[in-house]
Amino acid sequence: MEIDSSNSHPTSLLEKIVVPGDVVLDLSKLTNQTIKLGAGLRQECDTISSMKAGKLRHLKPNKYWIESSEKRYAPCVEDAILGIVVDSKPDNFLIDIKGPSLAFLPVLAFEGGTRRNIPKFEVGSLLYVRVVKANSGMNAELSCTDASGKAAEFGPLKGGYMFETSTGLSRMLLSSPTCPVLEALGKKLSFETAVGLNGRVWVNASSPSTVILVSNAIKSSEFLSGVQQRIMVEKLLQRVEQ
Repeated sequence: MEIDSSNSHPTSLLEKIVVPGDVVLDLSKLTNQTIKLGAGLRQECDTISSMKAGKLRHLKPNKYWIESSEKRYAPCVEDAILGIVVDSKPDNFLIDIKGPSLAFLPVLAFEGGTRRNIPKFEVGSLLYVRVVKANSGMNAELSCTDASGKAAEFGPLKGGYMFETSTGLSRMLLSSPTCPVLEALGKKLSFETAVGLNGRVWVNASSPSTVILVSNAIKSSEFLSGVQQRIMVEKLLQRVEQ
């Protein structure tokens, strides 16, 4: 959803806790800039209100959302998430996205997808996908391409280890410009990650011990400050080196 407004910070509630029903933006006072609404916000006439409890967050230049730590994921268009294949049909794959219902991934929702080259996934396969449709009361629709139709980073994730977290930790790991725990780990270790906004994280590395260390560090970081995250990583690395 996009709305015209004028101020880069048009609310005094930024980075504060809000509850359902709180009015966080008054559009009648704003003009000339597009604001994008993310999870937890809805528009009613000239006001933007919170639909759930959490912290009002802002991502430059113009996206706002409510960040909360939840176990169940509520699908939101353009979210990048990790899904698990639970079944396949002639036209769709059924995907567990850790939400209230299964999502579906059309068999043609891949770069260059045609009926002649439909991918085959076993039950339990892990996919990095993008939410393209999300309506209340309906199954979300997914894609393995970006908005331009390219595969980009989307597709199957092979090997590695996937674990579940809260949605709040997932958003923290994806925070801009860098997440302290991932930055500290990256200075010493070689690994790759895929973080889904639905509270799932995939870690892969050449060494199983590295996968375990990175996974444990991420799990332990949720309620730590940036400084505490770096100290925690240093201690974990020291134990490995001894």
